[in-house]
Amino acid sequence: MKIYQVGGAVRDEILNLPVQDRDYVVVGASVEEMLKQGFIPVGNDFPVFLHPTTHEEYALARTERKQGRGYKGFVIHASPEVTLEEDLQRRDLTINAMARDAEGHLIDPYGGLRDCQERVLRHVSDAFIEDPVRILRVARFAARFSHPLGFSVAPETMALMQYMSASGEVDALVAERVWQEIARGLMENTPSELFRVLEQCGALYKIIPQLINVYPSYHELTLPFIDQLAQLNLPLRQRFAGLVLTLFSQTKEANQTIALLCRQLKCPKECNELATLTYQLAHEPLFNKELSAEYALSLIERADAIRRPQRYQEAFELVMLFYKKPLTEIPHHPLWLVHHELIAVKLTDPETLSVPEKIATLKALRLAKLRQYGFN
Repeated sequence: MKIYQVGGAVRDEILNLPVQDRDYVVVGASVEEMLKQGFIPVGNDFPVFLHPTTHEEYALARTERKQGRGYKGFVIHASPEVTLEEDLQRRDLTINAMARDAEGHLIDPYGGLRDCQERVLRHVSDAFIEDPVRILRVARFAARFSHPLGFSVAPETMALMQYMSASGEVDALVAERVWQEIARGLMENTPSELFRVLEQCGALYKIIPQLINVYPSYHELTLPFIDQLAQLNLPLRQRFAGLVLTLFSQTKEANQTIALLCRQLKCPKECNELATLTYQLAHEPLFNKELSAEYALSLIERADAIRRPQRYQEAFELVMLFYKKPLTEIPHHPLWLVHHELIAVKLTDPETLSVPEKIATLKALRLAKLRQYGFN
């Protein structure tokens, strides 16, 4: 039995990046041997184990053979006879197909070190075309490593990705996996690269067909905006909402399009809700100094700002950024200031009032507070 550290940890050490997780491949061992040594089985599709002490992942060396369409159409073969080189050959990119032995020696049969040095994302073998998820992964790695490291996709790898898109292999991707990679890509250093690479290889409009009709604004507005949100280190839900806002800001029937997109991607509820609210808030007259108290209250209530202030704040931040307003202005914006005051408005003696009276009294108190803040 021989154990090798593999994948991202090896790559990131070479690139002088922080190592998040360490994964290991075990060569020359069986499932029974791993269990005897106390390893904990966790893999459903192939033999993966957790170390009994460190809880790091250890996988038996394996090969994969394509049998059906899509990313699930693989036959997995894991046995003591599978070599390290065979295991590394099934990986997507050369920079992810390196290993270190117990003494720290680098094993690099496919040129990963060279590609790290030359800043190239290159496929390991032509078996790359067997898994459409690899298109998404390459795009995500481009988003991670293009800036500031300067990585780019090798021309021959891009050619394979274009072939996969044209051949319909991308159509076999399921929504959950698409969302997983898009979400990861949005959280990288330069998320715009995710979309540039997907567009260049012809996969973008197959994965997100709603983008076909918003192509012009997509380049000019969306890509710089989502990079700005990344620089501000905003959470995923805000980055997704910012993406949606810029894509569909001028689109007719945008609410329906946004709802369709969120359903198609099966994105989390918090992303869906914030994207919808941000779009709606961006089309309100937030900067109209003559706004009436009635309209301001209606706006705040429609945004559910009193009950869910954090979501309102996150949407408000995105709208301010969208209109190129400094975030330092938010605490001084009347609709922001008064919204905090409205949260504190309470009925003094609610038990004595009927439900209609409670609603009317609370509305009157809130309108009075709005008028104190200059809403007429």
